Amino acid sequence: MICILTGDIVGSRKIKDSWLLSLKNALKVISGQNKWEIYRGDSFQVEVEPENAIKWAAYIKACIRVNKPADVRMGIGIGDLKSKRKKLSESSGDAFVNSGAAFDGLKQAKVNLAVKTDWADFDEEINILIKLALIAMDSWGVVAAEMVKLALEHEDAVQSELAALSGRTQSSVSEALTRAHYSELLEMDQLYRKKLNLMLSK
Repeated sequence: MICILTGDIVGSRKIKDSWLLSLKNALKVISGQNKWEIYRGDSFQVEVEPENAIKWAAYIKACIRVNKPADVRMGIGIGDLKSKRKKLSESSGDAFVNSGAAFDGLKQAKVNLAVKTDWADFDEEINILIKLALIAMDSWGVVAAEMVKLALEHEDAVQSELAALSGRTQSSVSEALTRAHYSELLEMDQLYRKKLNLMLSK
């Protein structure tokens, strides 16, 4: 069982290319050197562990939102891998099919993030959670996005350490993470992991 994130940059032709370096760096952090691919200029695929899908989707979004007004659309697909090729876009399996289907449905659903698996009830529950989370995530400003990015890179760091890393005061870090609804995002991530593990153990 693997997870594939398929995404693209919203309105990439109208904005500066600063998002490209941010995207490349984010994909390297998530998946090392060889499990991601950027194609057609502003589209990408990356393989992640299924349990980390929400966390890494939020991380990519934070990395892109730092480059205001850039944003990102992503489809999360979880499923089996049939054939693994050197290029991710040439591999096949349910994870790729589900990821493509999730991504293709984003415009119609008017959301920037969705998940697709072979478990319809799981998808329904998690996609409602994602819709609610996007109310906050879609409105992240630059500072909020920077702090979410930093907090996800240093998950064990307390706010005083994040303040030292960012050169900001602890109160401004706290305000930014509160504005980003970071603690609620972590709660959603935990619930997603719990429900995913239940499905995988069946």
